[in-house]
Amino acid sequence: MNRFFKRSSAPLCDNRTGGAIALNMLIAAAALFVNGFGVYLTIQAGIGAAPWDVLNIGLSRSLGILYGTASVSVSFAILALDILLKEPIGIAMFIDAVVVGKAVDFFNYIHAVPKAGDLRTGIPMMIAGLFVLAYTQYAYMMASLGCGPRDTLLVALAKRAKRIPIGAVSIALLSAATLIGWLLGGPVGVGTLICAFCTGPVMQAAFRSVRFDATRVHHQRLQDSFRTIFS
Repeated sequence: MNRFFKRSSAPLCDNRTGGAIALNMLIAAAALFVNGFGVYLTIQAGIGAAPWDVLNIGLSRSLGILYGTASVSVSFAILALDILLKEPIGIAMFIDAVVVGKAVDFFNYIHAVPKAGDLRTGIPMMIAGLFVLAYTQYAYMMASLGCGPRDTLLVALAKRAKRIPIGAVSIALLSAATLIGWLLGGPVGVGTLICAFCTGPVMQAAFRSVRFDATRVHHQRLQDSFRTIFS
């Protein structure tokens, strides 16, 4: 079973009514909007973007489109793969696919934070962005309506590559995204390495600080959400 949809005897969030689902959709959307600010900070650090953002920025530069448009396109392409691979889909996965990228566009539009000028300011900004991402990921997962399309794809690929550790599958997936993005003109640098190697430890530290165990979350599937809302 998909580890992001693992059943628990003590679910952290109740989605047994339409009202509860609506409230948790709002929580997920708000968390993902702030998550977009975290992504924006890592980009504004100016020292190389995270692997998936290298791809998003590369697409936006090569096609002459907004970052958010590129991000939404990539997210829905991955979501389609998740569906084709018959992975469990949650309603918040669609929110994730839209909100994060367009939030980055919003923060770019209002020039929320000046771009860092060098490593002395870029590295702290990058780390700050990673912590924003980690805590908003916690808030988003607490809504129990599904994880991101990329996480689901990683699990789907790992399940099918049974002899290959999930860590190796993750490295291969991130490397492919980085390479394609770099070929399209995306920014690769020391920040790319920081994101690749520090995102996991930062998220673990953030989850530990709020005593959150992601494996205890029972994410509600899309069909179950619709059944509850329209019953």
